[in-house]
Amino acid sequence: MTIEELKKSGSIIFECISGSRAYGLDTPSSDTDIRGVFILPKQHFYSLDYIGQVNNESNDIVYYELRKFIELCSKNNPNILELLNVPEECILYKHEIFNEIRLQLFLSKQCEKSFANYAYAQIKKARGLEKKIVNPVEKERKSVLDFCFVYNQGRSLPLNIFLEKNNIQQEHCGISNIAHLKDCHNLYHNPNIPFKGIIKSDKANDIALSSIPKEETPIGMLFFNKDGYSSYCKKYKEYWDWVGKRNEERYKTTVSHGKNYDSKNMMHTFRLLHMAKEIASEHTIHVKRPDREFLLDIKHGKYEYDELVGWAENLKRDLENQYVESILPIRPQINAINDLLCALREKFYLENLGARH
Repeated sequence: MTIEELKKSGSIIFECISGSRAYGLDTPSSDTDIRGVFILPKQHFYSLDYIGQVNNESNDIVYYELRKFIELCSKNNPNILELLNVPEECILYKHEIFNEIRLQLFLSKQCEKSFANYAYAQIKKARGLEKKIVNPVEKERKSVLDFCFVYNQGRSLPLNIFLEKNNIQQEHCGISNIAHLKDCHNLYHNPNIPFKGIIKSDKANDIALSSIPKEETPIGMLFFNKDGYSSYCKKYKEYWDWVGKRNEERYKTTVSHGKNYDSKNMMHTFRLLHMAKEIASEHTIHVKRPDREFLLDIKHGKYEYDELVGWAENLKRDLENQYVESILPIRPQINAINDLLCALREKFYLENLGARH
């Protein structure tokens, strides 16, 4: 089902602007995120055609089927719970049925862990960007040969240097395994023997073993750092995939403030931790942020990364004490939630049946 098909179906019961615009943290370049809830037509719900979510490719627009939405709320998922208390000006459409889904039915002490875990995931993302900025990977991809070394006459040399020093072409070389020595091989050289070479081509991901005539004598021992090469390939792919997909405006912001971490991720860390604190003390979620100025200071790179991590650790410890003392239930009221889910679906189907008649 596409978003266009969903909108034509009349199944949507809630639609709102979410994300930075709902938090009051948007800038002129901010995307507009849309979230919503729909109820599958009866024939789809009871068939094998159940659809839990409909979204566009970028996930800027996401609609959750009622069952999935309620399930995520019952797990105290921060991104979903907040939809129950978005500012009125952000609500694009709300069916009267949606009014029966009350935030207080779901809030529980589980929010401490769910919000804190999301917050700390943002810290990891922020630090991951720092690693990419400080340790960029060159566009020209390294070869297997760059991870090979030759031991000869008591010395170890990078293979490329060894070949250049001895005026040897890798295509005229052959290698064979050495028993009991992992990733170590005898290295042979003879332009008159059709060896396979050390690698078959520049795009090879492994070395090539050759059949070696018994009379041939090795010119050295070759070690292929296979683990190092595998680690490099993973890092290369991650880095250049990130370059291809990164939000350039967000990246420029990070580079401009010079702190070498994703300040937007760190901003959301504190937004989530502050929300968790408000849930414990006030039993509600303030989607539009009262701490807007502080959060925007973080986004603009006012603070050092280690400074922010220290504050986050203190907040996390405070949360543990607050949730111990909180009068919130240990977990959401699952029986009441199940009853509500069934009642809402039945009511919606009856209304639609009546409308058709």
